[in-house]
Amino acid sequence: MERMTDNTQTCRKSSRRSFFVSASAASLVGPMSLLSLQLAAPMSGSLTKEQRDRMTPAEIIEELKKGNQRFRSGKMTSRDYIKEQRSTASGQYPAAVVLGCIDSRVPAEIVFDVGIGDTFNARVAGNVANDDLLGSMEFACAVAGAKVVLVLGHTACGAIKGAIDDVVLGNLTGLLARIKPAIPATKFEGDKSSKNPAYVDAVAKTNVELTLDSVRRRSTVLADLEKKGSIKITGAMYDLATGTAEFNQ
Repeated sequence: MERMTDNTQTCRKSSRRSFFVSASAASLVGPMSLLSLQLAAPMSGSLTKEQRDRMTPAEIIEELKKGNQRFRSGKMTSRDYIKEQRSTASGQYPAAVVLGCIDSRVPAEIVFDVGIGDTFNARVAGNVANDDLLGSMEFACAVAGAKVVLVLGHTACGAIKGAIDDVVLGNLTGLLARIKPAIPATKFEGDKSSKNPAYVDAVAKTNVELTLDSVRRRSTVLADLEKKGSIKITGAMYDLATGTAEFNQ
């Protein structure tokens, strides 16, 4: 077997890039360089601590938006999941935590084109925040270093329809109760029923806003981090028909 040269070792080390590589590099060489950099190296490894720590919350949100654009255009990053698995075995440095719905059609890792180790992902019907999820998000940001909390709602949400219809079913009843405040808080002209897609989506959007308020109100840890500028708490609505994630900002 030929002896590995220093150049070969260097090349292999330099190939370890992440989905977020462009923003990390841009913070070093200037914002205009972002235009000429590849957003994610093919067959890349996972996000490193150094890359994540260089980025601002705004840059991370921008990368999520660009990942969603790649998803919609069918030009997603080629990934070596085994490499990502191996590179994260000794540690993880996610840039964001996504609180999404349990709906099978909204897998955050896919619709934002991120890989193993890039984001924390919490899912519950109706993307509502309870004590356990708030604790998980506090861990993600205050302990593990994530810089974005994203509450991700979506169109045609079954949990929203269930709350509108006042469904009663075991433990689901209590979960839907967390969504119901969004119903009277939604300003809507027209048929206010679960059979009206526009109304369902309007309530879902309000539910995202109320969840964001709940996160800030019930978690002083996250609220304080946001006030300091260490993290950004924001929301988005995902359209099942178009694949578009529309962010609040």
